[in-house]
Amino acid sequence: MQADIVSQVEDLSTRIRKVRAAIGRTIFGQDDVIDQTLIALLSGGHALLVGVPGLGKSRLVETIGTVLGLGTKRVQFTPDLMPADIVGSEVLDETDGRRSFRFLRGPVFCQLLMADEINRASPRTQSALLQAMQEGRVSIGGVEHKLDAPFHVLATQNPIEQEGTYPLPEAQLDRFLLQIDVGYPDEKQERAMLHATTGAHDVQAEPEPGYSAERLMNDRALVRQVPVPPDVVDAILALVRGGRPETPDNPNKLIGRFVAWGPGPRAAQALMLAVRARALLQGRICPSTEDVYRLAHPVLRHRMALNFAARAEGIVLNDLIDRLAEPWRPIAPR
Repeated sequence: MQADIVSQVEDLSTRIRKVRAAIGRTIFGQDDVIDQTLIALLSGGHALLVGVPGLGKSRLVETIGTVLGLGTKRVQFTPDLMPADIVGSEVLDETDGRRSFRFLRGPVFCQLLMADEINRASPRTQSALLQAMQEGRVSIGGVEHKLDAPFHVLATQNPIEQEGTYPLPEAQLDRFLLQIDVGYPDEKQERAMLHATTGAHDVQAEPEPGYSAERLMNDRALVRQVPVPPDVVDAILALVRGGRPETPDNPNKLIGRFVAWGPGPRAAQALMLAVRARALLQGRICPSTEDVYRLAHPVLRHRMALNFAARAEGIVLNDLIDRLAEPWRPIAPR
C-alpha cells in the first residue's frame, strides 16, 4: 500500500511540475503565488488573492482554470450585484398552456469561480456564496441544487482602495483555506514581462489544457492519504492554539495583549491539508515542520484580528505570526 502511494506521489509531482511550468509561461514572477494557489486547489479549498491592481490576479485565475481543464466562470462583484446574479433564479415558463417555474443556473455552477473584487459586493450578495463554498450546493425556492465537482472559488481583493467596499465577514473569510498576498515581481521577471507583452507581436504564451477535473479530484483524494508525522501535528496545534488570546497560559504574551480573536479549528484543518499538499507539490511523501512555517501566514492572516491597543501601538499582524511560527523556522545553511 505504501509503495502504491509513493508511486502516485511521484506521478503527481511530475504532473504538477508540468502544470507549474505551463502557468509560469503566462504569469511572470509569481512563483510563490502559483504554488500557494495550487496548494489550495489540491487541498480542496478556496483561496483569497489580495494585491494591488495590475499584478495579474485575474489573469492568474484564468490561466489556472485553462491549464487544469476546469470549467471557469467570472463574476465582477459590484455594489448592485444581487444574490440571484450569482446562484441563479426561478423563472415562469409557459408550455402548451401550462405554467411552471424553471431554474436558471447562475455562474456559481462551474468548477472554478473567479470572484473578482469580492469586497465590492454587498453583504447580502457575499453571503450567497457561503453555502456554496462550504457545502457545495445552493438553495433556491426551498430546493437544493448541487454544484459541479470539483468546485473552487478564487476571489480577488484590492487591499488599498477601500472606499465603497464591504469588508468580508469573519465567517466568510474563514471559508477561504488560504489568503494569498500577491506582491510585485522582481526586476528580472518584470523585464521579461515587458519584452513579452509590449512588442509588435505579443509573445506571451497562451495557456493550454494539461490536466482535467477528474485528475484533480483524484489528486485531492491522494492528498488526504498522506501521513502526517506527530511532530508536524504538534506544530500545527501549537501554532493555531498559540494564536488565540483565550488559550490558558499562552507563552506568547503579545497574543493576549494585542489579538482580539484568534484562529478556530478550521485553521488547524486547513494547515493539516495544506502541509500535505505542499509536500506533494515538492515531490515529498511526508510533510515537515518547515511546511507549517511556510504556510503559517496564508493560513492565519485572515483568521486573526488585532485589537485597538495593537493598532494604537503600530503592531502589525504579520509580525505576530512571525513570532508564532519562529520555533519552526528552518535553519539556514552556513
